[in-house]
Amino acid sequence: MRRVVITGMGTVNPLGKSVAEFWENIKANKLGISYVDQFDASDFPIKVVGSVKDFDCTKYIDKKEARRMDRFTQLAVYAAMEALEDCGSDLKDLDPFRVGIIVGVGIGGLNLTFDEVAKFVEKPDKVSVFFIPMMIANMAAGTVAMRTGFKGDNFCTTTACASSSHAVGEAFRKIKDGYLDACICGGAESCISRFSLSGFNNMKALSKAESIENASTPFDAERQGFVLGEGSGVLVLEELEHAKARGAEIYAEVCGYGATCDAYHMTSPSPTGEAAARAMKLAYTEAGLAPEDIGYINAHGTSTGLNDKYETTAIKIALGEEAARKTVVNSTKSMIGHLLGAAGGVEAIVTALSVKEGFIHRTLGYKTPDPECDLDYCTEGNRQADIKAALSNSLGFGGHNATLCLKKYVDGEE
Repeated sequence: MRRVVITGMGTVNPLGKSVAEFWENIKANKLGISYVDQFDASDFPIKVVGSVKDFDCTKYIDKKEARRMDRFTQLAVYAAMEALEDCGSDLKDLDPFRVGIIVGVGIGGLNLTFDEVAKFVEKPDKVSVFFIPMMIANMAAGTVAMRTGFKGDNFCTTTACASSSHAVGEAFRKIKDGYLDACICGGAESCISRFSLSGFNNMKALSKAESIENASTPFDAERQGFVLGEGSGVLVLEELEHAKARGAEIYAEVCGYGATCDAYHMTSPSPTGEAAARAMKLAYTEAGLAPEDIGYINAHGTSTGLNDKYETTAIKIALGEEAARKTVVNSTKSMIGHLLGAAGGVEAIVTALSVKEGFIHRTLGYKTPDPECDLDYCTEGNRQADIKAALSNSLGFGGHNATLCLKKYVDGEE
């Protein structure tokens, strides 16, 4: 059986434009949520978002090239190049057809589409010749391939908020099953605008908090919705023996992946939690682990009424009541909001670093206990813990569930 490890990571998100900056801010419990400044929100019900401030993509992309990319693609390329740089190799010793790129995007160029529709209404031939290739969600993966020259499996997973967890899971399977030797995988998203916020707000999904401190409060009884964020999270997955042969630093081992569907509702998770629980079970069972081996879960934890309650139910089913109550659960979205298609990639980075360093960050914003959310959500402060294995959950509109199982890598351990 081929083993798969994480050897490189890159991110741009509301708490940092590198993994090092992001992780430092996570450990310091800083809040990446800010007030809306993309437009005048004085008469708008939504006041807070998870924006990436002062993003300059020219570290990895020249200005002319950047003008022909939507922001989500810029974010993806930036994080992918950081991850490849971080892994300590250009991987050119591998057959380019044995290196894949899988980048999940939930929505794609929504803001660009809105702008181009405005041009179209005024005059149809004003629509940009670059509109279609800039807007389509798969262009993030395609552009990363053009930058790196890797010619293996290349596609976009689009499963709403589970998109990038599915991307990492599919990359894991491709390497484990022998189709690839390495894969750049994760996700990106950028669609903060009056248009998108109106859509999410009209379906009553967003937090209407006036204060950034009370905006994203996963598992709290007074939670009122998610905070829309943007960013990217990309990982380099590699076959273990190749990574060891080149002396790569290994963050964690990816050892299991579960993917299911609720087949229940367009936006609400299933109240039974059965399908989400099955995804978790599939992930830790593939890893050869038992429920008591799971020391930490990075929850989807959106701060919406239904998600947090039903995810709690699913965790109890997946691990059993006793093991679930001994497992520490947190939500990175309490600090950066919900990055939609990029969420799973960023949270996989957090999970990998948590496993490697034995560190679990606090869930911010929690004040009022909810009797229906009664697990250990790490609300009092950061924890140090020897984590043998962890799960990272992503649940997407449409009922898509994806769980990654990451294990602490110990050299020489089978």
